[in-house]
Amino acid sequence: MHVLCAGDDFITPTTFVDALRPVLDPDTAFTTHASRWPTEPWYATSEIAEAAGDEDEIAEAVRDADVLVTHLAPVTTRVLSGADRLRLVATPRGGPTNVDLEAATKQGVAVVNLPGRNARAVAEFTVGVLIAGRRNIARSHARMRDGDWTGDLYRYDEAGPELAGSTVGLVGLGQVGSRVADLLRAFGVHLLASDPYVDPDVAAERGVELVGLAELVERSDVVSLHARLSDETRGLIDADVLGQVKPGAYLVNTARGELLDEDALVDALRSGRLSGAALDVYVTEPPPPDHPLLGLPQVLTVSHLAGASTDVAHRAARRMADEVRRFVDGEPLAHCLNPEVLR
Repeated sequence: MHVLCAGDDFITPTTFVDALRPVLDPDTAFTTHASRWPTEPWYATSEIAEAAGDEDEIAEAVRDADVLVTHLAPVTTRVLSGADRLRLVATPRGGPTNVDLEAATKQGVAVVNLPGRNARAVAEFTVGVLIAGRRNIARSHARMRDGDWTGDLYRYDEAGPELAGSTVGLVGLGQVGSRVADLLRAFGVHLLASDPYVDPDVAAERGVELVGLAELVERSDVVSLHARLSDETRGLIDADVLGQVKPGAYLVNTARGELLDEDALVDALRSGRLSGAALDVYVTEPPPPDHPLLGLPQVLTVSHLAGASTDVAHRAARRMADEVRRFVDGEPLAHCLNPEVLR
């Protein structure tokens, strides 16, 4: 069997190979390909939304492969058309945005993914940027590095509130949102969540009060976004919603930039309706240098790092190796997106 491991500067090809080798036959042949993501940004085409690596190179590398294990390599009609032996694509992504699932299914190639692969990392990061932004840690650090002592941030009108006793509203209570709830409970907060797909009894078991979006923003001191991006949620937090937020509320987005109307967010921040925001994601990445969100002192901006932990890289490789082993051994797959091809 021949396995192509297509990695990048986060999950390297070697990381995939090291995870696969112990669980596959010793005679398995491995080849590797590496893109420069995230040093070089991902791109979109008419078929796929987020991919990294040269399509021509991937098409050539996968030509004799039985299995492709990849983080972000483009799996398009063109790549698949010359891969006559390919039977499995394993990608450790919550949503395999680098794979044309319809094209893979037509060619009889099974596609497995990894929901929640970085949920714990994103949840920890969310709490981190919330505290760093709301309590002026990031502002003080940036100014101190420029030689500016930030004693003025101790003034009452600059100091931020504690988490204890506050109400935090989670927009989405899935893999990430539920973990954020678990972490925040230790701070003594009251937790609200808006998620039409969660049973109220399940939310109550996690100590979360399930409410509608309008009620959530009206009552929350902190609004944190954890919904998956879809046609239903794109632009969910718009000017109307932001006009209903509790005055002085703080907003956190570590999910997807397209959940927010950024122009409306800028207006809410400039007017003081929102006291501040912590943002890890943007509609356009990277945002242009003159983007107004980058110049507002009450906004903490980070470059889409919430899912970046060393544990995520190794966990993703190990779990993809388990899926490949199950496929080779004819066992049921944990997360197959097109199970019809297996029949």
